[in-house]
Amino acid sequence: MAKLYFTYSAMNAGKSTLLLQASYNYAERGMRTLLYTAALDNRTKVGEISSRIGLNREAFVFEQGTNLFDHVGAQYDRETGKGRPDCIFFDEAQFLSEDQVWQLCRVADEKGIPVMCYGLRTDFQGKLFPGSKQLLALADELREARTICWCGRKASMVVRIDHDGKIIAEGDQVVIGGEDRYVSLCRKHWAEKNLGDKDRSDPQGDLPFGI
Repeated sequence: MAKLYFTYSAMNAGKSTLLLQASYNYAERGMRTLLYTAALDNRTKVGEISSRIGLNREAFVFEQGTNLFDHVGAQYDRETGKGRPDCIFFDEAQFLSEDQVWQLCRVADEKGIPVMCYGLRTDFQGKLFPGSKQLLALADELREARTICWCGRKASMVVRIDHDGKIIAEGDQVVIGGEDRYVSLCRKHWAEKNLGDKDRSDPQGDLPFGI
């Protein structure tokens, strides 16, 4: 039975590299893959999945209104099965809508094609992206791609910074950027950067936003 997979992490953990390597492994065995990335991601070329180590591949672009179940079905002959993909990959999966995640469930369940999604779990305020929230709820298998904080602990959170390297605590959930705009931190140092000393008297102050 085909499954829906979600590999999540903080920024700069090599998610795109993992995706491209997995797709290459399929291709090396003569199998066909479909690659998708978000239209919102314009850090390099729209419609291209790029990794920090120089790997890149052309990909279909999905927007909020794209029906992914229908789009996948249009890429092969459904009567003969000719051209049917062996696996489908999604980069920047945090930008999927909740409906689109359900559509990917149907791709796995009804079309029998594995779907592998890669994306961020939380935003710079420690809140789940809508797509990630739905993937965490529905994916058959969850995997974490790890990176590290400057202190050496696992980095599970992200802070947004301005051009002077100062922390930005408020703003739109989606602001596209890379290492110039985001830094991955462990939960402890993320809380310190966002809360400073002002909440240290709070008995729950060691946790983000007093949760």
